[in-house]
Amino acid sequence: MPDRKTAVVTGSSSGIGLGIAEGLAAAGMNVMMNGIEPPEDVEGDRSRLEAEFSVTVAYSRANLMTPEGARSLIEAAQQTFGTVDVLVNNAGIQFVSPIEEFPDEKWQAILSLNLSAAFHTIKAAIGGMKARGWGRIINIASAHGLVASPYKSAYVAAKHGLVGLTKTIALEAAEDGVTVNAICPGYVWTPLVEKQIPDTAEARGITEEEVKRDVLLAAQPTKNFVTVDEMAALAVFLCSDGAASITGTALPVDGGWTAQ
Repeated sequence: MPDRKTAVVTGSSSGIGLGIAEGLAAAGMNVMMNGIEPPEDVEGDRSRLEAEFSVTVAYSRANLMTPEGARSLIEAAQQTFGTVDVLVNNAGIQFVSPIEEFPDEKWQAILSLNLSAAFHTIKAAIGGMKARGWGRIINIASAHGLVASPYKSAYVAAKHGLVGLTKTIALEAAEDGVTVNAICPGYVWTPLVEKQIPDTAEARGITEEEVKRDVLLAAQPTKNFVTVDEMAALAVFLCSDGAASITGTALPVDGGWTAQ
């Protein structure tokens, strides 16, 4: 892997994003973290990554819900590190509702963060990547970027759009040393998912193990959650020289969900 590259990881104050930020730092990259939390809430992880892996780690609260905010994140990374070599678009939100009851503002918010933010960060970063002849863009889509589920119209639309955006930019950058790929996970074991299980069990009158197996993992044939470490490992691989010819792909990491 090229020495001392810089990675921007959106939505990296916890969960999948934090795991990917840690994986890239462990691979020797400087990292610009991003989230909505105050800096003091993220300082423990920021300083830990910096000390453990002897890289520079910064944090930005740039608001990705607006084009200006998305651009400002890339600008902050460029000012701090000089370049943006790796961009991981991970930030996202979810809302579940039948379409006839789906709030207009929730539709717009999900498309703004899950899809439009990636467009704006890519637009701001890719020129420098092309000029240097090397870049990696990784969009964290979802199994719902490949298949649908009811009551998730905005999320499924945004993730399908993110896969389409991935393919388009991959073609545009194919001769410039820049690869663009989407990772499409199923259910990933994160603190957010873990916190939801007791409430779901109580609401449905079933055990927590039944929630995991019969509700959350119903669509995943392995009946195992994807791990944050698995997500990070794939992201790191996509940044390696061994992945130089992998571009324009949507890579399922879903325990067989989309094989059905």
